[in-house]
Amino acid sequence: MAKNLAIARFFFYLCIMMNEKLIFVTNDDSYASKGFKAAIEVARHFGRVVAIAPDTVQSGKSQAITICDTLRLKHISSSEGVEIYSLNGTPVDCVKFAFDYFLKGQKIDLTISGVNHGPNSAANVLYSGTMGAAIESAFYGVPSIGLSNLDHNWDAEFDTCVEYGIRIAESVLSSDLPRPLCLNVNIPILPVEQIKGIKACRQTKGFWIDNILERTDPMGGKYYWLTGGFNNAEPDAEDSDEWALKNGYVAVVPVQVDLTAYDQLNILSKTLK
Repeated sequence: MAKNLAIARFFFYLCIMMNEKLIFVTNDDSYASKGFKAAIEVARHFGRVVAIAPDTVQSGKSQAITICDTLRLKHISSSEGVEIYSLNGTPVDCVKFAFDYFLKGQKIDLTISGVNHGPNSAANVLYSGTMGAAIESAFYGVPSIGLSNLDHNWDAEFDTCVEYGIRIAESVLSSDLPRPLCLNVNIPILPVEQIKGIKACRQTKGFWIDNILERTDPMGGKYYWLTGGFNNAEPDAEDSDEWALKNGYVAVVPVQVDLTAYDQLNILSKTLK
C-alpha cells in the first residue's frame, strides 16, 4: 500500500511539473457504480484524474463525516492518467482525506462528484452525499460540479451525462467565475440530441412527504421502510430546476453554503427585543 501511494504521488508531482490539470473525482454510489465510471470519463478529458470514492453506497449522507471509526484507503486500479481508490467512509470523508492528506499541497483544478444515480434537484440537494462532497470541495476553494442522472437504475445510460458533463466542466475551467463555486447539475433521461440546452436556474421550492411502511419479517419482528414523494410547490416556475428538467433542459443551479434566512433577520431582531 505504501509503495502504491509513493508511486501515485510521484506521478502527481510530475503532473504539476508539466502544468497538467489535476481533477479530483468522488461520489456517493461507491467506486463500483456505473455513474462513477462516467464521472471519470468526464474528468479525464481535462487532465490527470485522482478518484477516491466510498467503498459502499453512501446515498443520503449529505455532509456526514466519520469521527468514531478509523478510515482505510484501498487502491483499486491504475491506468494512464487515472488513479482510483476506495475509502470506507462517507463522500465528505473522501474529499477531506484527499485534500488534507493524499493530495495535500497540490493544486486541484476541479472536483467532479457523481454521476449520481437519481436526481439531486430541489430539496434533494440537502440530503445528497454527492452534493455533500461537491459542497465540501468548495470549502477548500476548489470549483466543484455535482453531476446527477435522473435515472435511478443501476444500469442506467450515461452518454448524455458524459457529453454535458464535459461541456459544463470546460466552461468552469475556462471561466473566471467567482469562488467558492459549486454547481448542482441534473440531467434528464434523454439522448443527447433531444436535450434542448443548458439552463441556469434556481432550486425549486418544495418538500418531501414521507411515508413509513411497516413490515413483518419471517420471525415476526417489525421493520420499516422510509418512502415518500416530492411535493413541488411551484410546478410552473420556469426559472426553477424541476421545470427545466421536465422540459428537456440540463439544469444547473449554483449552490451556496450560507443557509441564513436574510428576509427574516429584521423581524426576528424586533421580535427578540
